[in-house]
Amino acid sequence: MPQVGRFLGITVAMFYGDHPPPHFHARYVEHRAIIEIDTMRVIAGWLPPRALGLVTEWATRHQAELRENWRLARAHAPLQTIAPLE
Repeated sequence: MPQVGRFLGITVAMFYGDHPPPHFHARYVEHRAIIEIDTMRVIAGWLPPRALGLVTEWATRHQAELRENWRLARAHAPLQTIAPLE
């Protein structure tokens, strides 16, 4: 699972050739969630509220980059690392 972002103990990744809708995987400690890029809706899993808020803030700021990484992943091309939340 290629990592595209890491900040404050949260890891964000995408799988090559993953299924629609466009989404990313977020991990925080033992928690995992799959989050839709366009809506920021959790479509599977769970994150603690504070971690989910941080992930949503980061993903909203980098939505265009996440969409581009989704496109690259579907094409099995190298993914771009996205800047952390500061």
